[in-house]
Amino acid sequence: MKTKFIKDEIKYIGSQLAPHWIYKNFNIQGDAIVAFIGECEVKLTEMVDIEDVINNEPIYSKYMLSFISEQFGIDLIQGVLRQRLLITIIKELLEEYDIKVVRKGDDLIIDERKLSVSIATKSVTSVLIHTGINILSEGAPVKASGLTSELGITDIEDFALEVLKRYTEEIDDIILASTKVRGV
Repeated sequence: MKTKFIKDEIKYIGSQLAPHWIYKNFNIQGDAIVAFIGECEVKLTEMVDIEDVINNEPIYSKYMLSFISEQFGIDLIQGVLRQRLLITIIKELLEEYDIKVVRKGDDLIIDERKLSVSIATKSVTSVLIHTGINILSEGAPVKASGLTSELGITDIEDFALEVLKRYTEEIDDIILASTKVRGV
């Protein structure tokens, strides 16, 4: 799996969760995960989470660390499992900062305040994952927590690079592990 931290700020509006967005914009072909920082504003018309649409819950964050992954040759269940793996890796990294974080499905919660948003969906060619971690909590439509505003994590790029590294190593190791066993 290929990775890239994008240094330019990008406003995540939901339309980036599309097949080949990573390839078209960053010339990274195949299984990949990218990270970037910027505002996040997903209106109901761009939401892929039907539950959020039904509940009239658009997403907003003044400043968010976003991860977008596109992975080929897997089904949606495998994609959701990989999404949960990404969330678990982020949780484990936060715990190394001595931060008490609770995972509820694909959400990360700190002191009953939401730190993350995440979705996995299937396109005609791939599985797409977006996971966003609030950097700042101000202005969020729900009780929120932020990496910098509440948790004191200021080097967001280093944090993102570590998540990218751990996630790709884990996915690559899972694939490798599947090749070393004999069938029974």
